[in-house]
Order: sequence, then C-alpha cells, then structure tokens
Amino acid sequence: GGRARRRSVRHLARGRRPIVVGGSGLYVRAALDVLDIPPTDPLVRAHFEQRAVAEGSGALHRELAAKDPQAARDILASNVRRVVRALEVIEITGRPFSASAPTKTFLRPTIVLGLQADPDVLVARIERRVDLMWAAGMLDEVRALDARGLRQGRTASRAIGYSQALRQLDGDLDEAAAKAETAIATRQFARRQRAWFRPDPRPVWLPFDAPDLLGR
Repeated sequence: GGRARRRSVRHLARGRRPIVVGGSGLYVRAALDVLDIPPTDPLVRAHFEQRAVAEGSGALHRELAAKDPQAARDILASNVRRVVRALEVIEITGRPFSASAPTKTFLRPTIVLGLQADPDVLVARIERRVDLMWAAGMLDEVRALDARGLRQGRTASRAIGYSQALRQLDGDLDEAAAKAETAIATRQFARRQRAWFRPDPRPVWLPFDAPDLLGR
C-alpha cells in the first residue's frame, strides 16, 4: 500500500494517471486513503503477546472491551493479532484504538471500480483457480520458498494456498484436501472482502461479465 502510494505520487508529478489494480481491502485503503497509522513498540507488543499465550485471547479481548468498546465490537476475540495490536496502540498513545480507524477519505481525487460476480459463479471460478494453481506448480514454488525460510515468515507462511501446500508437503494433507481447504479459505476471504467494502459508499460496482464493461 505504501509503495503504491509513493509510486502514484511520482506518476502524478509527471502528469500521468496511475491505475492501481487488485489487492485486499486493507491494501486498497493503504494505497488510496488518508491514514493515521499509530506507532508500534516491540516491547509493548511482546508483553501482550505473552499475556495472550498465558491468559488466552478471550481475557485480552475482555480487557480491550473495557478500554475501547468500539474496537472490541469490530475485532473478533479469536483474532489475536488485532486484539494485541489494539491494546498496544492504547498503551502507547493513551487513545482508543478506534480513534485511529480510517475515515474512508481519499488522499487525492480517486475513482474506485469494483467487479461483482454472482456467488455461485464466484465459487466455481475460485475452485477452477485453485486447480490451475496446483497445475502450474504450486508445490514446486512452495518447496523452493520453504528451502529459503518461508516458515520463518509469520505472514507469508499463513497465506492462502501457501499454508495448505506446506501441509501437503509435510504429509498432513493429500492434494485433494489441500486444494479443497484452499478453495474454502478463498471463499471465506471473498466473503470478508465483500463485508469490508459493503459499508464504503465510494466504489462503483459493475458486473464482471457485462459485455459493455469497458465502455461502462
């Protein structure tokens, strides 16, 4: 998101109109919106991570609810990383975590276009995409990345597809199960994406298969 923002500024300075394609909802927001990103403190974060292990995420979520009810409503108790982050920000800044939530305000004039697909069509396309990922060499890619330390990365090793491929390489899943879990996780991600964008009035939604899509 930050890299896309910096590149967009450079293109605008040269009189070009940048086009940003794809990315998760958070990526889009990081690239396009006004953001108030709170500071971090590894020691404070480590303190809450240790407490999460010792006391459980539910206890930390209850503490968050007492300190910032709005943040607790927005963050699931099972999402330990976000609960810890919220408590870290509150500890460092003395302000509610929810006070730094994005306001859905573009940094500069922007048009956002979104593509919609019928849920049944989307499910079929997701399953086809997973088949193509494995046919194109997903296991070989993950095997090579694993040799370069993929598992040491907390985020990349948990990415949809990578996580399942690692489990297949470990013998925990066969190929059919790894692909099925990847498809399920992708469908869940798609639902979260729809929920993310639903309250935002700014995107213009268009059917992905409209014959006049380019003109529209």
